[in-house]
Amino acid sequence: MSTSALAGAASRNNLVLDTDLINKYNASGPRYTSYPTADRFHAGITAEQYINALQTRFHENTGKPKPLSLYVHIPFCNTLCYYCACNKIITKDRSRSAKYIDYVGREIDMVRRQIGGDAAGHKVEQLHLGGGTPTFLTNEEMTKLMDMLRGAFTFSPDAEISIEVDPRKVSAETIAFLGGLGFNRISIGIQDFDPVVQQAVNRIQTEVETMTVIDAARANGFVSVNADLIYGLPKQTVEGFSQTLEKVIKASPDRIALYSYAHVPHLFKPQRSIDIETLPKAETKLAILALAIDKLGAAGYIYIGMDHFAKPSDELAVAQAERKLHRNFQGYSTRPDCDMLAFGVSAIGKVGPSYVANVKTLDEYYKHLDAGRLPVMRGVELDADDLMRRDVIQKLMCNFELDFADASREYGIRFEDYFAPDLAALRPLAADGLVDLNDNGVKVTPRGRLLVRTVAMQFDKYLREATAMAKYSKVI
Repeated sequence: MSTSALAGAASRNNLVLDTDLINKYNASGPRYTSYPTADRFHAGITAEQYINALQTRFHENTGKPKPLSLYVHIPFCNTLCYYCACNKIITKDRSRSAKYIDYVGREIDMVRRQIGGDAAGHKVEQLHLGGGTPTFLTNEEMTKLMDMLRGAFTFSPDAEISIEVDPRKVSAETIAFLGGLGFNRISIGIQDFDPVVQQAVNRIQTEVETMTVIDAARANGFVSVNADLIYGLPKQTVEGFSQTLEKVIKASPDRIALYSYAHVPHLFKPQRSIDIETLPKAETKLAILALAIDKLGAAGYIYIGMDHFAKPSDELAVAQAERKLHRNFQGYSTRPDCDMLAFGVSAIGKVGPSYVANVKTLDEYYKHLDAGRLPVMRGVELDADDLMRRDVIQKLMCNFELDFADASREYGIRFEDYFAPDLAALRPLAADGLVDLNDNGVKVTPRGRLLVRTVAMQFDKYLREATAMAKYSKVI
């Protein structure tokens, strides 16, 4: 696809793909699933502090109880995908997951005891099982996990209960079983249907396998189907990914996550199996993105932000229209203001003004729980400045705009004075057309929406340290 074709790609999503601006601003930066970002967590946050945060949050008298979100990390996979940057354990030993679920149950029980009886009023609005491959669990183990969660917490009748699945490892019967357990949302890894690309990343997955899972989900009460794609993988071409997009659009998932592959083998060892010479050139990767934006827009998908698209009827699109969209460690979310309780190795939770991250290895996890300690490794407690900046970044990432007068009233400050250095940093972006900046507020333009991370970064005080950005993936 030529440069002129890129610039002229149809903008059905109120997007403009400006190659010159993307090349100028395509630096490394956070994804802002939290603020401060996880690299700012420190060992000063201990299990004792987490206990204090739980007790304070769930015993404070603030009127209406806040809703809960739960996350459980299942780290096991039986095959290795070379691109993967998740915390996972590659094994074919199914007995390992049985022991793990027993220990997750211990952690759930310990957290529940700290919350006490007051937790009954804090209903679970969301549950997400991620990994790894959550369906590595046997049916008996999955049933046990769900029984433990439902026994410890009160679920809202309309709770979102979601799970990530690998279509290569599940059957239609498995999906029916999950529907019977109450799961109503499913995220399906596809990445690319091109067999050449699949071979290069060690993930052979047929269209038939994928469609079997999608059809089974719809037949068994799942109200939302998400498909994950990745652009920038080895041996990817514009033509090949165009065929993948056509197949995905034909499958008609409710949501599509289109992730940019970040090749950082110094951080993630599996990526060392990828020959860097086979990665698409920058112009090809950008052409694939332009093609995807055009095709998804033509198919009726709305650009939510970052790398997410959804049908207009999907809850993500509705939440964004109603200014109720939120970001957490699973990406965009429809339920704002939830405290997140996270269980399992490397799981990260949010309780009030605190983030807490668990230890990363099974040995550490089991050791802590055997000693009767919550398996906390690190975290961070937010101060008043962090809380304001988190909210500003949330508004920009989710709504693409910020009203200064509203923010001033909400925070009890004069926004223009308090954030004067940040607004000054925005002026070059305004001059380049990424944002409209005036006395009333800031609004991300169609030209700036793909670079919304860059806009949000101007409000991140921690990025003012010279070496900070080296830790992150590229914006595009």
